[in-house]
Amino acid sequence: MKYQQIDNQLFIKNRKKFTAEMKPKSIAVFNSNDIYPISADSTLPFQQHRDIFYLSGIDQEESILVLFPDALDQKHKEVLFVRETNEHIAVWEGEKLTKEKATAISGVATIYWLSDFDKIFFGLMTAADTIYFNTNEHYRQAVETETREDRFIKDCKLKFPAHQWAKSNPILQQIRGVKEPEEIEQIQKACNITEKGFRRILEFVKPGVWEYEIEAEYIHEFIKNRSKGFAYTPIIASGNNANVLHYILNNQQCKDGDLLLMDVAAEYANYSSDMTRTIPVNGKFTPRQKAVYEAVLRVKKEATKLLVPGTLWEAYNVEVGKIMTSELLGLGLLDKAAIQNQSKEWPAYKKYFMHGTSHHLGLDTHDYGALKTPMKEHMVFTVEPGIYIPEEKIGIRLEDNVVIQKSGEPINLMKNIPIEVEEIEDLMSNKNKK
Repeated sequence: MKYQQIDNQLFIKNRKKFTAEMKPKSIAVFNSNDIYPISADSTLPFQQHRDIFYLSGIDQEESILVLFPDALDQKHKEVLFVRETNEHIAVWEGEKLTKEKATAISGVATIYWLSDFDKIFFGLMTAADTIYFNTNEHYRQAVETETREDRFIKDCKLKFPAHQWAKSNPILQQIRGVKEPEEIEQIQKACNITEKGFRRILEFVKPGVWEYEIEAEYIHEFIKNRSKGFAYTPIIASGNNANVLHYILNNQQCKDGDLLLMDVAAEYANYSSDMTRTIPVNGKFTPRQKAVYEAVLRVKKEATKLLVPGTLWEAYNVEVGKIMTSELLGLGLLDKAAIQNQSKEWPAYKKYFMHGTSHHLGLDTHDYGALKTPMKEHMVFTVEPGIYIPEEKIGIRLEDNVVIQKSGEPINLMKNIPIEVEEIEDLMSNKNKK
């Protein structure tokens, strides 16, 4: 891995939080992701399953973590299975984790080779009543491929039909949403790398450059700073492309007078950052562009103040909607009649701001975390309002990543990334003086 190794105390703490919520005489199993084929002998780059990484720090394929707090043998309370290396693998792929290295990374003392899994797991299951299956129940999941976890669950139900089943996901939703200091440190590193990428493109963007060239500038800076690359598929949207919320073609030329919306950010150590900035291609906002931009910025600042312990996500979005409505009135995009006649299910502001304002951020860009219970200290959220006006070729979104504090406003992990109109214009004009 490119990133610096994370202190295994984080993973030890995470496992303790998970096992504290398990039923008596229960066992939980977490599998690595598959390496997915493309065609012929080509595969997608390996991406570790975030849950096994969260609980162990292991970033290698074909790994399995087993948690059994009530195991009769002390050494089997936590067990990690990893792929055994050999000379052939070492030559063609590079050496895999040794048992000693797996312990150093994870803090798990008992390490077995993967080839021993079936025999040892059978013995553990004879002493367990319940098994926790790790199903994907994220509110935005859309999985069409059978995963390694899916195959394990199917096989386990056939081999152990008398056991009770439980779900890991409710526990993970609860504990992954509140970040440990070590996790916030990794997210901050990802944000810092994103800042370097953004400052790089401020010197690069001008009329005539292509969206994909900007994408290339970002990836250069990210990898240069020990990131694997993008935390998610980048959106580099000039002109009216910005009014397509998930525009990812990134194949158009940036033109004089247009705005450029960039929803692009780096990952670091599997932790995501999530930034959106909108800049003028020629380095200078028009009066109308500036007015809309500053309206979005005011909404972002006011929305951030609402992210405090005790806030309910649904109520928060309602309040942000009220703030946005006021700004849209000021811009002349809504009138009082439109507001008086609006639908409760689809308020008038949704014509120009149709997506949510915030989501959990962490190992996943849209991270696990409770949304129906009050917000807690050390949760990390995005704040990303936008105004989209296709008829004016204006699409503006601004996004920062913040950490909820015990009292007062959240800490903005992107506070050093330029966002004020004057700073952006100054930085873009300075490039022409070099």
